[in-house]
Amino acid sequence: MDYGFPWDRLISRLKFQQQPELAQPLAQRICAAWRASGSALPQALLPVPLSAERLAARGYNQSWELARHLTQQLRRQPGGDGSDWPSRQRHIQAWPQVLLRPLDTAHQADLDRRQRQSNLRAAFVVNPRWRSRLQGLHVALVDDVMTTGATLRECSLALLQAGVQQVDLWVLARTPQPA
Repeated sequence: MDYGFPWDRLISRLKFQQQPELAQPLAQRICAAWRASGSALPQALLPVPLSAERLAARGYNQSWELARHLTQQLRRQPGGDGSDWPSRQRHIQAWPQVLLRPLDTAHQADLDRRQRQSNLRAAFVVNPRWRSRLQGLHVALVDDVMTTGATLRECSLALLQAGVQQVDLWVLARTPQPA
């Protein structure tokens, strides 16, 4: 969806106003978009991480909340035990500890495109404990809003350099291009 009314207000409440319970209905939108796309299901969902400082200030990571609810929704199937769903779908997991953000960079909202890209260089790393497990995997990065794509680009590069085969981007909203 476009990051505009009413979605921008709901996402802002999720992200900045201590309403993580909004992640569940918002994750339904991402799940519905994936189902409608006909795309292959990744093997794992990876939330875009927050720095330790930002996580402490906010109290939770909104991308993790979305990924957590997405896995629950993807595992569900209406009216049955899941036996007619592909095995991969029933076993999909969200792994919040794969990507790390050791640098507490400036808030992206205050920066232009070039500054955003520069601000995030080397901001994301793959947890060394997960490197061997990631080899050849198809994963999806989960985030709330994509503006310039700088965050998702840097996360994707870190994952590809660690041996991930394919990175999909599962984003709730996209900031529309300026008119």
